[in-house]
Parts: sequence; structure tokens; C-alpha cells
Amino acid sequence: MIPVVFQNSDFVVINKPAGLNFHTEELPGLVVLVQQQLGVDHLYPVHRLDKMTSGLLVLALNKQSAQTFQVLFESHQIEKFYIAISDQKPKKKQGWIKGDMVPARRGSWKLTQSLENPAVTQFISELVQPGERLFLLKPKTGKTHQLRVAMKSLSAPICGDKRYADSLKAEAEERGYLHAYAIRFTLNEQQFAFVSSPSSGVRFMQNKCQEILQKWQNPWDLIKS
Repeated sequence: MIPVVFQNSDFVVINKPAGLNFHTEELPGLVVLVQQQLGVDHLYPVHRLDKMTSGLLVLALNKQSAQTFQVLFESHQIEKFYIAISDQKPKKKQGWIKGDMVPARRGSWKLTQSLENPAVTQFISELVQPGERLFLLKPKTGKTHQLRVAMKSLSAPICGDKRYADSLKAEAEERGYLHAYAIRFTLNEQQFAFVSSPSSGVRFMQNKCQEILQKWQNPWDLIKS
């Protein structure tokens, strides 16, 4: 069963497990599984999460709501926050990551110093233990692989990221350590806010990591701009 965080007549918020494809390939993907689970004829994805990424995801239940969400996303009126863990020392511990994203090898992307149509991410971080740091990331744009590329550009690729981190080390991790942690938006004049901590991953389950997440329960108060 896919955990359902919230549901009304317009949309459903689910908690995506790590390692599950968004779309159906050889096996049923997330959208099909949720559709079957809810017993609805159609679901409208309004954003997506990579296979390695767990966490909060919104699916519209009707076409009108899907169109409204599309407008909200395009006008940057939906706040999303992610958490990630890296075992590499970052170039900086908080601030902004900005740059154009251009295609690299084998479907990957890389960040450049140009700012024509940049991917923009704001972040803070806190030390979990020596050599391991938890990041709170707020993407201002919605580019493919944006946060994974942003973390690599900090010299702190996400643990378990088989595409952007050291492949041998990544293979040894039980999951990719990127989680869609919180989302906030206003729909039909009603404000919605959801926060969900990860439920899997040894690194995420550490006591110190859990202590930090307790302090980060209202991420919009920590990254406001």
C-alpha cells in the first residue's frame, strides 16, 4: 500500500517509497498503483519525483484541479522542501546554488556558471556526525535532476545517488538519500501544508538526524525568501 497523507475531492497527497518508478515500465509505476489503490478512473500527475526519491507527491483527482496546479507550479506559488544527506564536505554550508543546466553524458545533467535560464536552489545544512551532513533544500525552479545536480556542484553528491555520486559507494547504500519533505500551497482560497519525515534509510533514521528534523518541522520559517 502507498501511504496516503491527505485526500479530498480535488487532490491526493501520497508518500512515495524510495526506489519506485513514477511511470509504468516493466512493472506498474507509482501513478498506476495509486490509481488502483484508490479505485479511481484517472489521476493527473502535477509534478514528479525521481525513482530514488521518496516523499510527498500531489496527484490531482480531476482535470480542473490539475490545470489549477499547473498554473500554481508555473507561477512558483507552490513551496517544496527536500532533505538530503551527503558524506562529502560541501563547498559551502548554506546559501544559494544557481546556474544553467546542460545535458551531460548518458542522460545526466551538469550545472554551468551561466545564468540564462538558471536552476535556482536555496539551502541550509547541519552536521549529523563528522563526515556526514543533512541538507534542507528549497528549489525555486523545477528542472530535471535539479537537486541532485545542485548537490554535486557543491562537491557533496547525495549518498546513494547512482548517477551523480561515486557509483561503487552509491551501490553500497540501501537507498538514495533524497526525500520530498514538505509542501505548501493555497488552492481554492484554502492553504494546505504537509510535512513528512522519511521512514526508511539507516542514515535518515539516526538519532541525530531525527533531532535535526524535529527542529526543521516548519521549513518555511527556516528558508523564507
